Amino acid sequence: MSIVHLVKLCVGAEQVEDLIRWQRDPRALGPDGLPRHVTRMWPKRAQEILNGGSLYWVFKGNLLARQRILRLDEVPGGNGITRCGIVLDPPVIRTAAAPKRPFQGWRYLAPKDAPPDLPKARAGDDTLPPELDAALADLGLR
Repeated sequence: MSIVHLVKLCVGAEQVEDLIRWQRDPRALGPDGLPRHVTRMWPKRAQEILNGGSLYWVFKGNLLARQRILRLDEVPGGNGITRCGIVLDPPVIRTAAAPKRPFQGWRYLAPKDAPPDLPKARAGDDTLPPELDAALADLGLR
């Protein structure tokens, strides 16, 4: 079975550190203590996502981080509508910057189109603005 990833805007976050900070808050955690993101729709390609997929986060128009998806939980909504809880592995893995146009909801991402993870030595490297890093990648200079 193939793998597919999800891409989601990290609304309200300017940088990866904002996501990390938010996920430390108990409101961002599921009953098992793992971070989860609740969304209205259930992915039609759930089996491919659960076959090793990650949730790639977009910050200010650039894909900059990912988290491995552990499972998809049913989450009852206040209005009786069941929602999808995307349960995430806690480590936030930084990726090479990749530009992403604005969109609503989430999108699927093929593994071949996913940006590479940053080497651990660069995990905290914020010396280049994401726009410049993405431009260098487009030019093949990193």
